[in-house]
Amino acid sequence: MNVFYLTIEIIIGFFFLFIVVKFVGKKVINQVTPFTFIASIVFGELLGNALYDEKISVWYILYAMTIWGLLFILVEYLGQKFLWARKVFEGKPSALIENGKIDFKALKKNRLNLNQLQSLLRQSETFSIREVAFCYLESNGSISILKKSKYQKTTREDFNLLDMPVFVPVTIIRDGVVLRDELIDLGFDEEWLKMQLAANGVKDYKEVLFAEWLEQDGLFVQTY
Repeated sequence: MNVFYLTIEIIIGFFFLFIVVKFVGKKVINQVTPFTFIASIVFGELLGNALYDEKISVWYILYAMTIWGLLFILVEYLGQKFLWARKVFEGKPSALIENGKIDFKALKKNRLNLNQLQSLLRQSETFSIREVAFCYLESNGSISILKKSKYQKTTREDFNLLDMPVFVPVTIIRDGVVLRDELIDLGFDEEWLKMQLAANGVKDYKEVLFAEWLEQDGLFVQTY
């Protein structure tokens, strides 16, 4: 491949890519929606693949990127202008937890399991489901959390209180299955667990969607 020709292609492609991104906006960088994420990848691939194909001239690169860029901008314009287009291209948030209760149907609909939900919560500095009043899965795959009032952030310094020990919540039942290793690590047995579940009106493990032990607050149980 001619080095001079390749250099010209790279320079033109670079500035054209810069112009399109400036038109579309910063949301491309942050991948606000699944559409912007996929469209950005394809847009970059159009340029990358074309640069190293000797049979494709710079004009074909500009043509392909122009068409894709115009479609990209058109979709963004429609999304800003019309509500129906916004719903089609961006989707809408899904409530995974409402009023402190996990919506199991919403989890299944979004192809999430409890492990993944807990992982997303931990990444948002929420280590216990019991702290959450509402949790929404946004269209870009991130989650938004509104905590229950007693778990909302305050500092102990505000009340001149002494430091207290911190405990990590431990999941002991997930999807109707007892996590026996976790139970043993806590120093409990199944007889103890049965008594705790009975105190919460639960007769069988299989009725339990999620159960968690926290040293200060005891057992938190949610059934299907």
